[in-house]
Amino acid sequence: MPSNTTESAPAAGDPAPATRRRHGNKPVIFIVGVVVAAVFTVGWGLALSSYNGSLNQTSYQTLSWTIDSGSQATVRFQVNGGAPSQCLITATDGRHVEVGQSTVDVEAGLRNATAKVETVRRASAVQVTSCREQESESD
Repeated sequence: MPSNTTESAPAAGDPAPATRRRHGNKPVIFIVGVVVAAVFTVGWGLALSSYNGSLNQTSYQTLSWTIDSGSQATVRFQVNGGAPSQCLITATDGRHVEVGQSTVDVEAGLRNATAKVETVRRASAVQVTSCREQESESD
């Protein structure tokens, strides 16, 4: 049988049709993939830096607590920040219900602090809930 010669052979400079389909005519997908990977990499790096506290944030750690009485508890904690901070202390009972709350001002730098919390009933745990840097009042 004679061969069908209606299809023309590709020119010497043109890539074969199969090659064009496999790699695409333009590197759009490759460029989009690189941009998405770069965005995820930067976001992941910022998340890790924030978690480690290396973005000039105040870090805090509860060292110990004692239950002084049915209406008072004491907590010892450590704060590290570049500016004066205000820390929120909470006391909870055995069912994790908040029974007391207090705020404490802490100076800048690495500081150990002690705070007393008045409670409405006997607490079973006391912890530092958050510490935030206070803006300077130099107006």
